[in-house]
Amino acid sequence: MEVQFDLALQAKIDDLCQRSGCSATDLIQDAVEAYVDDLAMTRRTLDSRYDDIKSGKVKMIPAEEVWTHFREKSEAARKAQKSL
Repeated sequence: MEVQFDLALQAKIDDLCQRSGCSATDLIQDAVEAYVDDLAMTRRTLDSRYDDIKSGKVKMIPAEEVWTHFREKSEAARKAQKSL
């Protein structure tokens, strides 16, 4: 497989390789492997959450209720900060 990078990214890769002493192949291999592992974990998490919602195991909270909760929490924190 061959991959082309724009000049700015290629310069960053070259700099990292020079500083670390590793090859560009090793650096890119490690980066892509970490990204794919993270993406797979995210996919599993999303699938699990979807299954929990679909089965009724988890109750969804309406967005407005969430925003209200955080607005009230922020307001309380601001008031507490002012009283110090």
